[in-house]
Amino acid sequence: ISRLKASVHQSLTVSSTKLIECSTKSFSPESVRLVDGAGLCSGRVEVKSNQSWASVCEADFDRQDAEVVCGELGCGAPAALQGGLYGEGEGQTWDKEFQCKGKESLLLDCDTSDRENNTCLPGNAVGLTCSEPDDVRLVGGGSRCAGGVEQYDQGEWRTVGDDYWGDVAVVVCRQLGCGSTVSVLPGNTTRVFGASCSGSEPSLRECWRGYDLLPGLTVICSDLLVQPDISLTDSMGGVSRGHQGPEMFRGYNFTITCSTQPQYPGGSFLLTFTVSNRTQTQPAVNHSAAFLFPAADDSHQGNYRCVYDNYVFSHNFSSESELLSLTVTASPLPAFIIRHVVVLLILLTAITTSYLYYKPTRRQKRVNRVSSMDLYVNAMEMVSLSSRAEAGPGEERAAQGTE
Repeated sequence: ISRLKASVHQSLTVSSTKLIECSTKSFSPESVRLVDGAGLCSGRVEVKSNQSWASVCEADFDRQDAEVVCGELGCGAPAALQGGLYGEGEGQTWDKEFQCKGKESLLLDCDTSDRENNTCLPGNAVGLTCSEPDDVRLVGGGSRCAGGVEQYDQGEWRTVGDDYWGDVAVVVCRQLGCGSTVSVLPGNTTRVFGASCSGSEPSLRECWRGYDLLPGLTVICSDLLVQPDISLTDSMGGVSRGHQGPEMFRGYNFTITCSTQPQYPGGSFLLTFTVSNRTQTQPAVNHSAAFLFPAADDSHQGNYRCVYDNYVFSHNFSSESELLSLTVTASPLPAFIIRHVVVLLILLTAITTSYLYYKPTRRQKRVNRVSSMDLYVNAMEMVSLSSRAEAGPGEERAAQGTE
């Protein structure tokens, strides 16, 4: 009986909590909305006036007003602002001109003034498109397209959970631009930011939300791997840049390198050649792989693409690079002549460098030898003068006579 009482008490507590949260949500004041658009963040601007909705004239609304509306609705920055963009409203027209500074929390917090012209011509009901909010993320999965679902609310990131995981995951992957849902895993049950979606919403913000005891969600989306890069290099100067892409001289070797950002270890690169359906595969070493082609000829001309494959989270994922269009052209000089010229230039550079290095050294040695000879002569003269000074006048004359 005590267990039954505790269970009933807990159920009533949870139910009352849900009721309070839903009631708070339903009675939250709504002063502005965007209608006839693709979602919450786009449509014709309407303001609540005397329990009815009124369209806003384009002349009474500018970008600073739009920034306040987008912020109030929880959307991103204004992307488009134009009269008649989302049709005309059937009701009345707002008769004030907004004078927002762009920092207000609510549109009705902005200053207003009487409109100079009381008429608003047809087709001038202002339409607004805000960017989608950057308020959803996947964390802990090594990629922006994998991990636990979190949503930014009231100044902090909160864990998102739901009993019906699939619909929430579909909306999250779509909002993040991560493709479709691959898998959804439940996490620990805790007090989270609960969400209930139908799966057709463009963003998680348009789903029902409220705090509840629910399992968290770990979502894996199909576009898990970032797009790899593809590049072409050569060691003999046989590549030039043409209007349609890189041009390769016949007879030269070249290398196509596939690389990707360091998300996950391992994986492999598949290099595809669209002309002949020829493929090569190499394992990814330090997140890259190099494919060497000796002696380019006309058969190498065509489109190349890198495909990065990796096995992550018990699933196979792949991502393709952009196309690299290679053109093979005739060399302006025979390849063997260019090779010999390159070798001669390398030798000439080495000889010039050696000459410039050793020439100052030999000159310095010659200067050192001359300096040593001068010191020796000066020393001998000083010894001779010293000997004459020590001898008497008679000895000096005898020495002169002897000489």
